[in-house]
Amino acid sequence: MRVCMPVRILAIETSCDETAAAVCECGGALDAPTFEVKSNAVHSQVEAHREFGGVVPSLAKREHAKNLAAVLAEALKNCPTAPTEIRSPYGSGDRISVNGGIRKILEREGGLADALLDLIAKTPKPAIDLIAVTVGPGLEPALWVGISAARALALAWQVPVVGADHMEGHIAASLAGRASPPLPALALLISGGHTELALVKGWGAYEVLGETRDDAVGEAYDKVARILGLPYPGGPEVAKLAAAARANPPVERDDVKLPRPMIASGDLDFSLSGLKTAVLYAARDFGELTEGFKASLAAEFEEAVADVLAAKVRAAIEAHGPKSLIVGGGVIANGYLRERLAAVAKDVGLELLLPPPGLATDNAAMVAAAGYLRFLRSGPDAPASLIANGSRRLTDS
Repeated sequence: MRVCMPVRILAIETSCDETAAAVCECGGALDAPTFEVKSNAVHSQVEAHREFGGVVPSLAKREHAKNLAAVLAEALKNCPTAPTEIRSPYGSGDRISVNGGIRKILEREGGLADALLDLIAKTPKPAIDLIAVTVGPGLEPALWVGISAARALALAWQVPVVGADHMEGHIAASLAGRASPPLPALALLISGGHTELALVKGWGAYEVLGETRDDAVGEAYDKVARILGLPYPGGPEVAKLAAAARANPPVERDDVKLPRPMIASGDLDFSLSGLKTAVLYAARDFGELTEGFKASLAAEFEEAVADVLAAKVRAAIEAHGPKSLIVGGGVIANGYLRERLAAVAKDVGLELLLPPPGLATDNAAMVAAAGYLRFLRSGPDAPASLIANGSRRLTDS
C-alpha cells in the first residue's frame, strides 16, 4: 500500500507500566516513511509499583483501566475535529446499540467502559484516520486494556484500527522529525525486557542477529540497584551513582573489577545474569557497603555493560555491513550508554539514529509510527482480530 497524503493516527500503548496515548501525522511510502508528533501523553505507574520493587501485571492492568481515558483526553485535547457531516461519535450506528457494544468489548477492563463512554460523549469526534495499538510484546493483561479500548473507539468513531509491535516502535521512534536512514540498518534494542541486535533490511523486514540469553539490560540495572540498596526504578539511580563516580572517582574505584560476559564469544548474543551476580559477590565480599564502594560498583557495572554493547555492535557491523545504526529502547535514555554507542558509530563512519529523549522510554508516539509501517504493509486489521501476544517477536511484524 502506497500512501502519500498524511495519515493522522491516534495511538495507544499499555504494554507495561506506562499508560500512553499520542496523536501523530505519518506520511510517505515504505521506502521513505515520516512521522511528526502532535501530542504525546504518558502516565507513569512508578509510584503504584514502587513498594513491590517491580511491575506487578495485575496492578498494571488495573492502573491502565483507571487512567487510560484521562490520558486519551489529554492526547486528543488539540486534535482537530471531524467535519460536521461526519462528526457524530457513533458513526453509522445508533447510540444505544453502539454503547452496548462498547460495554461488551470492555466488560473485563474494570471501570474503563464508563470512563471511555464519558470521554466519547464529551469529545467531538476527532479527525483521525487510523487507531494504532500495541499488541505485543509485553504483559498480556496490560496489553488487553489498550486493545479493548482501541476496539471500542474504532466502533464508536467508525475508524480503522491496526495492531503495532512494541519493539518495532522502539526502532521507528528514531524516525521522529527526520528522514528514513539508509538501509540496511543495524538496530540495537535495549530495554527492561529486551536486549537484541537486529538487521533492518527494510521497514517490516527484520532479522534478529543476537539477543540476551538471560537478563535484559534494564533488568540487570534494576537488580544491581536492589543489591546496592537503591530505590525503584533502579536504572536511573545506578546511572546517577555511576556518573558521580566517574566525575569524582572514589578511592575504592581501583579495587572494583567486574567481568565483561560474552564480550569475545564469537557470536552476537548477550548474557548479563553473571555480571549481576558478580556485583552481588563483590558487595558481599566487601561487607558493609560504603557510599564510595557503591558508587565504584555502579560505575564498573555500567562500564562493563557499555563495553559489551559496544563490542557486539562493532562485531555486527563488521559481519553485516549496515549503512546506519539505530539504537532504541528505554535504556538508551542513559546518557553514558548513548555516548559510548555514539563513539562507536563515529569511529566506523555510520550515521547514528537515536530517539529524542522523550521518545526513548515507552510511549504511544512510537506506536503510531510502528502502526503506520504495519498499515503500509498490510492495511488495517479487523478489530476482533487484535490479540495480545506477550511473547511476540520482532520478526512477527
